[in-house]
Amino acid sequence: MNYKTALTFAAVGSFGVACSQGLFYSGDNTFERAPIRWTAGASLVLDNNINPSAVAGTPGYNEESWSLNPNVAAKFTTKSPQTTIDFYARAGVNYYLTESDLAGADDTTPSARTSFDLIHRMSERLRFTSRNFASHEMEPEYAYGVSNQRGTDPSTFWSSDNSVGYTWTERVGSYTGFNLTGYTGSERQSWSIFHQMRFVASPRSIITPGYRYSEWGGGDPSDSQNHYWTVGLEHRLSLTSIVVLNGGIQVREVDAADSGTSPYFEVALNTRVNTSFTARGFARYSAEDLDTIRRIGTADFEFSDQQVLRVGLTGEYILMPRLTGFGGVDYVFTSFEAGNQVGGSLAAGGQEEALVNMYVGLRAKLTEQLTGDCTINYTDSGSDFEGRDYDRLRLSAGVSYSF
Repeated sequence: MNYKTALTFAAVGSFGVACSQGLFYSGDNTFERAPIRWTAGASLVLDNNINPSAVAGTPGYNEESWSLNPNVAAKFTTKSPQTTIDFYARAGVNYYLTESDLAGADDTTPSARTSFDLIHRMSERLRFTSRNFASHEMEPEYAYGVSNQRGTDPSTFWSSDNSVGYTWTERVGSYTGFNLTGYTGSERQSWSIFHQMRFVASPRSIITPGYRYSEWGGGDPSDSQNHYWTVGLEHRLSLTSIVVLNGGIQVREVDAADSGTSPYFEVALNTRVNTSFTARGFARYSAEDLDTIRRIGTADFEFSDQQVLRVGLTGEYILMPRLTGFGGVDYVFTSFEAGNQVGGSLAAGGQEEALVNMYVGLRAKLTEQLTGDCTINYTDSGSDFEGRDYDRLRLSAGVSYSF
């Protein structure tokens, strides 16, 4: 199974080293090049609700099935005093052993994820950073994107974040860059530009005021423009713990709809408590632009004010040298306001939606190359909109071989 909070947590490590080693971590003088590491595996999953979008009384509602999920992954890392490259790709197939009664549901669906990160130090003062991610799958995103529904067809979510960092003095630096994001589920795309100043407040802390401008367009929802004015803090709590805080206001303008100002904040924590236990967490509150058109009765409404709170926590504990326990929880709460009927004059608002996703599992290193794991995953969704209430339990067992 894929657990989506890793996407947000991955960014925390890039902030952490800066607090103890200057405005920007410049790397050491070592050269490391790991060969491509391949991993092939398969898992058997019992899913007690393969069609969460099905409504009570319709075909496919609360339908249970076993599935087989073979996959292959590749990881490559190279590091020098000047350039660091990290690449990861994973592709697989979800095959349900029984055919679904839901119209349009396929018993075989593809699943893929890839990421590419590049840090290039052009000089002691200037550096270029590029972080890229893409996924194509049916399961929802909990850290980004549409989180509260599993569709009947796979959708693609991708993001490319590129920036230039410059050290002006020993205590002052800046990041300037742009981001491109797309989601095929609703044919939405966005672009944004941002600038962040970085001031060393202490050997452990960096203050980060910033500004970001973004535009969303495409698909049926109205285009929007967003201004983010924020002030942040990156603070190293210890040699193995880092917290990143960022907050301010979001000024939002929606074409042919209401505009407004709302609070914006995000926090992320990455900590290694001891040699056995590590934990990561994040929270973010903002107005979002995906999945803003919802049906109430027989009419569709577009909500120009969709406030979303996302919280995620993961942890790992080494029980024995070859046995590790892991788990996590995701919580997504969404409020819907300023709803206007599509092609009509009715108004709506006050609707809410909440989703909780929890998982716990064990991972055993059977040999130096062979790993086995088992996982229990439970999801519960409650909504004021029809067809969005569901619960889902998945039991998974799998093996993987690395070479």
